[in-house]
Amino acid sequence: MLEHLTKETFKEKVFNFEENKDWKFEGNKPCLIDFYADWCQPCKMVAPILEELSKEYEGKLDIYKVDTEDQQELAGMFGVRSIPSLLFVPMDGQPQMSQGALPKDSFQNAIKDVLKVSIEN
Repeated sequence: MLEHLTKETFKEKVFNFEENKDWKFEGNKPCLIDFYADWCQPCKMVAPILEELSKEYEGKLDIYKVDTEDQQELAGMFGVRSIPSLLFVPMDGQPQMSQGALPKDSFQNAIKDVLKVSIEN
């Protein structure tokens, strides 16, 4: 089961935006954050793919979900205007946002290219 982030857990595990102006990743492994809403059909299509990826990349990558209805401040902070929006957060460097439902192979390519994580490693 993927972990749902609130403002408080987001600050602990991803970025403490109240203490830092510049991006400073708080996690101990790269992560992917799915900004979604329960009523969103494309979000429902992405959900099982993310569940599969969380099993395939277990221990190498954290996958989180942020409910944009419940956590409007987090969604606003990242300029989320359409959902699903997916934030790829590497250990070093700036996070990158992708919008729209992606097929599984696109997720795998982004995980490899942006997050520098592969199943083989």
